[in-house]
Amino acid sequence: MSDLASWAPRAGSIGAYLHVPFCVQRCGYCSFNTAPESPGAVARFLPALLGEIDLVAKAPWAGAIGLRSVFLGGGTPSLLPAEAMAAILDRLRARFGIEADAEITVECNPESVSLERLSGYRRAGVTRISLGVQSLDDRILPTLDRLHTAAQARDAFDTARAAGFEDVSVDLIYGLPALDLATWEETVKGALGWGPDHLSAYALTLDEGSLWRSEAARRPIALPPEDTVTAQYTRLTQLGAEAGFEHYEVSNYARPGHRSTHNQIYWRAEEYLGLGPGACGFLGDVRYGNVKPVDRYGDMVARGEPPIGTHETLTPRQRMAERLILGLRLGDGVPAAWLDERAALGPARLGSALAAWRERGLLGERAGRVRLTEAGFLLSDALFIELL
Repeated sequence: MSDLASWAPRAGSIGAYLHVPFCVQRCGYCSFNTAPESPGAVARFLPALLGEIDLVAKAPWAGAIGLRSVFLGGGTPSLLPAEAMAAILDRLRARFGIEADAEITVECNPESVSLERLSGYRRAGVTRISLGVQSLDDRILPTLDRLHTAAQARDAFDTARAAGFEDVSVDLIYGLPALDLATWEETVKGALGWGPDHLSAYALTLDEGSLWRSEAARRPIALPPEDTVTAQYTRLTQLGAEAGFEHYEVSNYARPGHRSTHNQIYWRAEEYLGLGPGACGFLGDVRYGNVKPVDRYGDMVARGEPPIGTHETLTPRQRMAERLILGLRLGDGVPAAWLDERAALGPARLGSALAAWRERGLLGERAGRVRLTEAGFLLSDALFIELL
């Protein structure tokens, strides 16, 4: 408890990320911390998660904070019964306080959605649903190890609306094997046609820990060429704009007034609790991660020991670089003074690189803020390496 007790947040209003690791089936592209769903697994997990909330609430700073966002990710949080969801949110309210206008999001897989469950989530205080659709092509979905069809995805969206949710987000993936531009365009148009409030679309990456990453060492995975991925991204931005969505972050689009509060906490390098096995948090100057194995996590909590596996205290220079890199992912950009401050610290090539980005139309400045252009978003990783 000694480490956690000293990691006092700088802000009084922060976020909370809760990781629910269970999945009926792990998707090949997924690199997140997951565990197989088995009889009684969720029932055994819930006391451990509630126990961790209680442990964190013992920190001397805990009584001075409130939660302006809560995000349950996974895994498949929609495997939680409504009663379990209510117990989690009630415990957070009792220990920290959830602000009256807080955004409370639950990630849902379409096949695990029902009107009864989502109505229960709504009564428990959930305000936002994020649907993991990924594709609307029934030929591609099985190759991703997804357990739903395109029709089930649409039904899940309609069910969320029927349950009373006025803030529903849809997740998609592009750059997939066998995904051509025409199929991607049909998927984006189909999803936008439902009338979601928010759209997240990510380019496929084979991260460490994914089954596809390990399989790629034995047999190549036929990913589309870079120009196809670029064309898919470009068409996405066009279709989003035509539908009235603002492209407010590299991978995220929203109707006015429906940006994700929780994800903006990440991109603004603000603070959040990490709760659950493998969850990461950021408090004060400390970034930390919980242990990943579910049984070990539960054992540590049962012993009254915060289940923290790793932590790192960021230096002022690291914080500056993170603030810039994360902030430049946003359409709003960052204050120009932040970039000038980083450039002044060198090396000299950074100033030259920034000037070249401006000349190429990849960086723009308006009203004292520097922003990546749409073309800059596509190449942003190269600039971020320079900023580090």
